[in-house]
Amino acid sequence: MSDSRVGLTVTHRRYVPYSHAHYAGNLVDGAYALGLFGDVATEVCIRTDGDEGLFASYSDVQFRSAMRAGDVLEVTATVTRVGTRSRTIDFEARVVCRGRPDRSESAAEVLDTPIVAVTATGTVVVPPPA
Repeated sequence: MSDSRVGLTVTHRRYVPYSHAHYAGNLVDGAYALGLFGDVATEVCIRTDGDEGLFASYSDVQFRSAMRAGDVLEVTATVTRVGTRSRTIDFEARVVCRGRPDRSESAAEVLDTPIVAVTATGTVVVPPPA
């Protein structure tokens, strides 16, 4: 039996402010993406179960490319499995716009090909059905 919630995808976009730069070169720590994954997972739970749910665990996190202050990140969450109370979700954070300080202080560009910065698989839990 197929569950209609499998395949549901939710996408958020977020500008990374310079106040979040943590390392030289305006790099942002990887935990920034994990926070965004939590936000998009909350919307998934609301859409699938009418509850904000709770993040239970990550089974895999891959930091693939740098995220920098001035980036625009597109974060997606796709439901891959639905259990009685748990949902498995695949996450991806992509850089879709990037600042270009080499051109000017406020220059930026839309990337022709987004850069996959972080991927993960996580599990959320929701209250039992009423």
